[in-house]
Amino acid sequence: MLAFVIRRILQSIAVMVSVALIAFIMFRFVGDPVNQMVGVDTPQAEVERLRASLGLNDPTLVQFGRFLWNALHFNFGVSYQFRLPVTQLLAERAPATLELAFTAALFALLVGVVMGVYCALRRDSWLARVFQAVSLIGVSLPTFLIGILLIYLFAVILGWLPSNGRGEVVKFGNWWTTGFLTLSGLKALVLPAITLGLFQMTLIMRLVRAEMMEVMRTDYIKFAKARGLRTRAIHFGHALKNTLIPVITIAGLQLGSIIAFAIITETVFNWPGMGLLFLKAVQNVDIPIMAAYLMLIGFLFVTINLLVDLAYGFVDPRLRVAMRT
Repeated sequence: MLAFVIRRILQSIAVMVSVALIAFIMFRFVGDPVNQMVGVDTPQAEVERLRASLGLNDPTLVQFGRFLWNALHFNFGVSYQFRLPVTQLLAERAPATLELAFTAALFALLVGVVMGVYCALRRDSWLARVFQAVSLIGVSLPTFLIGILLIYLFAVILGWLPSNGRGEVVKFGNWWTTGFLTLSGLKALVLPAITLGLFQMTLIMRLVRAEMMEVMRTDYIKFAKARGLRTRAIHFGHALKNTLIPVITIAGLQLGSIIAFAIITETVFNWPGMGLLFLKAVQNVDIPIMAAYLMLIGFLFVTINLLVDLAYGFVDPRLRVAMRT
């Protein structure tokens, strides 16, 4: 088990170095950062002085080494647009994105598993057909359209929920904020969380349904029925447990996708998170923010994949044996 963990950590480090190389190439060769920081009438001597202070005249290998060293210390430079450290800007907006992402992931996982199990066990019922129709809509419609439709129905017509913003938040420490502890924060979270998690929910539902139906046809389930085990024990103690292995993979990867691709949802609902900050950085060619966001998303995906691999061993004993070899 230890050898497996060490091997996966070394692979994760190699992936992060590759991501850092991509981020550095974007930081170094996509546009000229000096042109974003000076005006048209800036003297050439001032431009050259600024370029030297940023280290842009150093050899490429030296710049890449400096970039890696700074990234290890969470130092991604200063934003060209906001004139503030990038780490500070991301830290201020990270609570909003993480709160939205984990709420959407929890909604997708819980609702998706319940709907998938029901559709597998009661596949001929009218409610199962409704769930499958909802899943088809969730897969087909783009995220921004789902958000607009939800805003129009629940914010404009019914007036039950706010259409934008994060609502009232409670601050903990120097930078962490949460809307879980206020009514307006919870109400503001409902629509963007559903919008962001709907696609993942339908994906998990269809996966659970297909895997559950496949498991229910296996010999050991037939043997469990022949032994006279209770239906609940067969469905949830045997069938569902063996269904969870691919679900863990999809759920883990989708959590990283939710955080990475929350940009559209945050834009539609004007959610003050990292995705909205990244979109503004793209519009203003703010390369330090773009590079830092890429590194952060790469780190999240690598970490989640490692945790998913370790979670396999707790679900399937056969994989625990394989991990020890």
